[in-house]
Amino acid sequence: MINTCKTSIQVVFYIILFLFSVFIVDKLSIPLPANIVGMAILFLAMFTKVIPVRYVRRGSSLLLSEMLLFFIPAVVAIINYFDILENEGIRILVVIVLSTTIVLSATAYIVDKVFKYELRKREKC
Repeated sequence: MINTCKTSIQVVFYIILFLFSVFIVDKLSIPLPANIVGMAILFLAMFTKVIPVRYVRRGSSLLLSEMLLFFIPAVVAIINYFDILENEGIRILVVIVLSTTIVLSATAYIVDKVFKYELRKREKC
């Protein structure tokens, strides 16, 4: 019961953070989506240890585990644009495959470099 309450409070915290981010973006006319601003705020708060990771871990785990549910409306909405997919579907698919390949390759490269750096750092100690 206590875990459920903690998780619920953390999810509510994420909702409040998002609403605050929407407010900030609107008032300051920031040319970024509110979710990006919210992630930056949360990152800075966690980096400066204003918010410890344990205060948001359970809520984030729940949201990540249920992430597929958040994409269902977007997938269903694609039906409204079937004519675009019919005409430009191959181009869209090529862009998706190429961009995914580039992002995965860049991530793998960076992880490899950081891993090797950490190994060298540990060997020196």
